[in-house]
Amino acid sequence: MPEHEAAAQHGTPADEVGAFLSRRREQIAQRWADEPLFRTVFTVSRDEAVEAGRSVVDALAQVAGSGRVEDSDSAGFTVVREQLARMTAARSRSGMSTAQVSSEVDALRAPAVNLLVADLPDAPPEHLRECATTLTVLMGTLRLVVMETALTEVQALIDRQQMQLLEVATPVIKLWDGVVAVPLIGTLDSARSQVVMETLLEAVVDQQARYAILDITGVPTVDSLVAQHLMKTVEAVRLMGAECVVSGIRPAIAQTIVHLGLDLGAVVTRAGLADALAYALRGLGADIVPAMSGGAGPR
Repeated sequence: MPEHEAAAQHGTPADEVGAFLSRRREQIAQRWADEPLFRTVFTVSRDEAVEAGRSVVDALAQVAGSGRVEDSDSAGFTVVREQLARMTAARSRSGMSTAQVSSEVDALRAPAVNLLVADLPDAPPEHLRECATTLTVLMGTLRLVVMETALTEVQALIDRQQMQLLEVATPVIKLWDGVVAVPLIGTLDSARSQVVMETLLEAVVDQQARYAILDITGVPTVDSLVAQHLMKTVEAVRLMGAECVVSGIRPAIAQTIVHLGLDLGAVVTRAGLADALAYALRGLGADIVPAMSGGAGPR
């Protein structure tokens, strides 16, 4: 039979690959279970590795059936993105780089292509080459999906770590019963200002504080947006039933507030943290008494 007539008996390369993946789902999953990407993630049970392999093969078969073998946004990949995210996250936690994970995904191609060639012994050479090329492209798209998923996971991890660093860099200190303070040091941007507001309000509720001191002695300067955010923090504390005292305003920050025309008439300010604490203590009915000179004191 002429080659072109034999090829006509077969479907399109994408359809052929989709049918092959569905037909050889179990064999492919069993072979993939022994590949590093699956074997080193599912260390407790090989059956889990095989099941994960089946899920990926099913996704590839659906993508091939749609004919969108080059589309990483194909609906077929939606089901396995979470599975791939867990696998890539596990490999990253073990110290693997993104390039190494990519190589492990690429290693899945050879077992699948070898099975395809063995599964189509009577196919015309040209049709077999087209099917093998289609499967290779499909595996390349899977590799791209894994990389996109890995990068998304890495960015999510970076975001979580940045938030944790912001929280660590924004401690709330209980200075006295009913008095809490946030001593800020370093650059203050919009993201950190938001964390300041959230942590300070939580502390006011948790400690049932009547006074909240916002000490910005260690902040060299702020931009206009941050200055406005600080004023909103003062207002938010007031709405929580506490009084907010701002201490340690530097000249540059004072100039920024003046240029913005922000109304500080209702905001209590003090030169430093000690002055702010003294103000709060007096408000609580306590006071600071200097030690008597000459070393005299209670015996």
